[in-house]
Amino acid sequence: MTPAPTDEEEEMLVPRSDLVFEGPQPMEAQAETGNDVEKQPPEDPQTSRFTWKIENFSRLNVKKLYSDPFVVGGYKWRILIFPKGNNVDYLSMYLDVAESANLPYGWSRYALFNLSIVNQIHNKYSIRKETQHQFNARESDWGFTSFMPLGELYDPNKGYLVDDTCVVDAEVAVRKIVDYWSYDSKKETGFVGLKNQGATCYMNSLLQTLYHIPYFRKAVYHMPTTENDMPSASIPLALQSLFYKLQYSDNSIATKELTKSFGWDTYDSFLQHDVQELNRVLCEKLEEKMKGTVVEGTIQQLFEGHHMNYIECINVDYKSTRKESFYDLQLDVKGCADVYASFDKYVEVERLEGDNKYHAEQYGLQDAKKGVLFMDFPPVLQLQLKRFEYDFSRDTMVKINDRYEFPLQLDLDRENGKYLSPEADGSVRNLYTLHSVLVHSGGVHGGHYYAFIRPTLSDQWYKFDDERVTKEDVKRALEEQYGGEEELPQTNPGFNNTPFKFTKYSNAYMLVYIRESDKEKIMCNVDEKDIAEHVRARLKREQEEKEQKKKEKAEAHLYTIIKVSRDEDLRQQIGKDIHFDLVDYDKVRSFRIQKQTLFSIFKEEVAKEFGVPVQSQRFWLWAKRQNHTYRPNRPLTHLEEAQTVGQLREVSNKVQNAELKLFLEVELGLDLRHITPPDKTKDDIMLFFKIYDPEKEELRYAGRLFVKGTSNPTEILNKLNEMAGYAPDQEIELYEEIKFEPIVLCEPIDKKFAFRTNQLEDGDIVCYQKSLSSESRQKLRYPDVPSFLEYVQNRQVVHFRSLEKLKEDDFCLELSKINTYDEVVERVAQRLGLDDPSKIRLTPHNCYSQQPKPQPIKYRGVDTLGDMLVHYNQTSDILYYEVLDIPLPELQGLKTLKVAFHHATKDEVVTYTIRLPKQSTVGDVINDLKTKVEFSKPDAELRLLEVFYHKIYKIFPTSEKIENINDQYWTLRAEEIPEEEKNLGPNDRLIHVYHFTKETAQNQMQIQNFGEPFLLVIYEGETLAQVKVRIQKKLQVPDEEFAKWKFAFLSLGRPEYLEDSDILSNRFQRKDVYGAWEQYLGLEHPDNAPKRIHAAYQNRPTYEKPVKIYN
Repeated sequence: MTPAPTDEEEEMLVPRSDLVFEGPQPMEAQAETGNDVEKQPPEDPQTSRFTWKIENFSRLNVKKLYSDPFVVGGYKWRILIFPKGNNVDYLSMYLDVAESANLPYGWSRYALFNLSIVNQIHNKYSIRKETQHQFNARESDWGFTSFMPLGELYDPNKGYLVDDTCVVDAEVAVRKIVDYWSYDSKKETGFVGLKNQGATCYMNSLLQTLYHIPYFRKAVYHMPTTENDMPSASIPLALQSLFYKLQYSDNSIATKELTKSFGWDTYDSFLQHDVQELNRVLCEKLEEKMKGTVVEGTIQQLFEGHHMNYIECINVDYKSTRKESFYDLQLDVKGCADVYASFDKYVEVERLEGDNKYHAEQYGLQDAKKGVLFMDFPPVLQLQLKRFEYDFSRDTMVKINDRYEFPLQLDLDRENGKYLSPEADGSVRNLYTLHSVLVHSGGVHGGHYYAFIRPTLSDQWYKFDDERVTKEDVKRALEEQYGGEEELPQTNPGFNNTPFKFTKYSNAYMLVYIRESDKEKIMCNVDEKDIAEHVRARLKREQEEKEQKKKEKAEAHLYTIIKVSRDEDLRQQIGKDIHFDLVDYDKVRSFRIQKQTLFSIFKEEVAKEFGVPVQSQRFWLWAKRQNHTYRPNRPLTHLEEAQTVGQLREVSNKVQNAELKLFLEVELGLDLRHITPPDKTKDDIMLFFKIYDPEKEELRYAGRLFVKGTSNPTEILNKLNEMAGYAPDQEIELYEEIKFEPIVLCEPIDKKFAFRTNQLEDGDIVCYQKSLSSESRQKLRYPDVPSFLEYVQNRQVVHFRSLEKLKEDDFCLELSKINTYDEVVERVAQRLGLDDPSKIRLTPHNCYSQQPKPQPIKYRGVDTLGDMLVHYNQTSDILYYEVLDIPLPELQGLKTLKVAFHHATKDEVVTYTIRLPKQSTVGDVINDLKTKVEFSKPDAELRLLEVFYHKIYKIFPTSEKIENINDQYWTLRAEEIPEEEKNLGPNDRLIHVYHFTKETAQNQMQIQNFGEPFLLVIYEGETLAQVKVRIQKKLQVPDEEFAKWKFAFLSLGRPEYLEDSDILSNRFQRKDVYGAWEQYLGLEHPDNAPKRIHAAYQNRPTYEKPVKIYN
């Protein structure tokens, strides 16, 4: 969820359009709204359902499309979609208030809504996402930028587009609300929530659950940390800080410090991960950090249980056992009605007999039984419900939304301890009470997480939904999270219409139970004495600073900030912090003065602070010049000094800026005591001087002088030499520093002409250096002021990373933004000890995703380093490099293809990378492959095929140019041409053979192809029975498995089942027909047969990357 930004110091991260992340968001970044929510009591929401059928969907040629309006709560709403994505490779979809420009002043509605893309072949695969938002005239749309991948939507086999029609469903419940923004969680419930950083609701729900296990919280507080640790670099301290704030703060808490301590960047916070995985990774990390401390072993004491895997022979006395520990248990949801049914399945005994006998030591193959029994359960039992499963027939992850019940009290000793091994301790009573329910709302491609928790195990439940905490009853926490289907109330009860059932996409995902006998120990008291003094002090200090900032913000209109710079600041900063202009005002002394204070009173404060008597102070106003430089412009008049601070600020600032910037001029007499500054005449010019040393490449502040506009620079040369510490007769060169943006302008000053003739005025900067001989100049990198300033303006430290290690800096180089492409790669090659710089290929950095951009930089494809580092409106300091095996210009003239070679007789596939000139043909690819692959016989011939979604779409002619072949989405397959295909008779046919499974739902059938497609010759008059013999031999399928297959002729995706006596050549009349509507021979497999094993996918939604905690 993406709420509006709050305090400045905890500003929310604003997602960029080129980031893909889950969770609802506005269509575009909106300004904060100032509208008040209407002061009316909450009411029952008004609900409506709307279906939108979009025809000719794939031919839509618009960026965005609106549905017809529909009315909910007395106002018109509509759906907004971006058919090709809102700057992402996902369908983007939002709910929008129609006619938002005409809404009454202060209009605001709270809407709970879900949007769905209907799967028209199998409704259970429809994609549905749910969210909520406070709509008003300025925030009139809300929804999902990354609703579903475009590849999945447009795939004709997936069922989301049928007859090129897309069906969108929306359910919207709307109500006026008083308390959405003004709601005070602490006041209403005694608890506070956690802010969402973009897509961190999964983390928030887990942190709240762990925090509300007091024993766990106490252990975290007792982890050793020191006052020198930084929370952003220490997981224990960041967690202590977060838990302390949850316990004692009045407002919702930011989690940025904690995610920084994980080593996560902004991009990680916009990736939604899996709660179960984060729980494991975090607990492992804490367990590691607790080692060798007073709280070592806490994680094990709380969460660790043990089970025993056993195999026991039936006919001989042999038993094999293995004890394993667990921190959580994964329970099946599919096919189980409740938690007890899942535990029954967990300990189910499997019989090992027949072909599957067990090989027992000494006894050989034996009938046996195999199973799992629990030796002990932990005090805190974490049950992970397998809501996400891999669907083998569809080759994708699906969410299981089936109804699944879980009890308030869980008795794991039931039925005489059926779940326990005989060795289990019988004195421990395994009766558990439900503590928390973590809920996932949404589908496999993302959604929202929140938690229902009983912090004290009383009857009162609370819902922790990011920043918002509400009181809930037991029905909401339990029954409503079972999942399953729900009936919508009938709109016309008098009519006999069938009730509409819809799947509930919000359901329990993780359960936490606490053992009754350990309740007192786990639910212990945690108070301030458990928290380290330095943590309390740090957080108290942070709170006081926050309160002070809040107070200053509230009183800001009464005060003016006056920033005073002096010669000392210039001396300290020039050449170190800055090189251009005179001073960085963020690093000078500032005074917070009430606006009605007289300026003369302020001068007294300055006298105390700097030890400069009031009569010796002269203040100058600064002015921003047209060339964007900032210089002292004129001294304050006596009249201005008689005004209040507030009046003076208005004089100095045309724009409403709360700050007043002044330069304090202080003059010293011969005895180095303060004197009153002499009156300034019109002919007097105050100039500032900087000295440049070309040998040391250093610039420093020399001081300032008043000169007469009519005098020449030659008159002050002795003084300048004295200021620099040079000999009195040293020849020097003078330059005026004019501007530095967008380019450096620094020009020589003609010493023969007067200062006015040289166009010098108050506040100007003169840089000077010793005059050099031409011989000396040649030995120096930057022999004069202009060349040095240009170097400073353009220098850039670039962090180079290898494309193989994206997170780690390999080395850094100081370069110039105006370095050419050749100069940059030359420096990189030097650093790597590489003779040929043209073998270096660079890839720019994406500042938003913190990843390399997809396309590398072409050879001399950019002019300068500056061009390489720019990403939209941001400048990066990271480049990725790779060392090629051939020069880049040569590589760019080549086309690289990945070709999978399928061996004719061995069951193996080898992928080769083929690199050829772009003008090459498929024949050239085949010739290149011939030098690499192993043939089944010496004179074999090869062909190249294009395979997509388990179908052959093309056999490439050998004359086709390779430049336009795309191997990014399609697979290129090379194979030997079988002998039988070389001598086809006039009535023989070369047909396509594909594997498929079939599903029937809602009277519609879906064909799902899988596996490797192939080509087969069928001879004139050949029956199916004869063809089957050849297919079984080709695929080497055992008889038992082959007998389960059915054979069908498919045209336009419809199967027509064949008999063994059918003559196949009569069916396949057409030649060379490819595409989704082609004819093919289909091999139907039973739907329960697993097609592929993807262990890594077992319970992780498809949108996720693995969770990593780096520190």
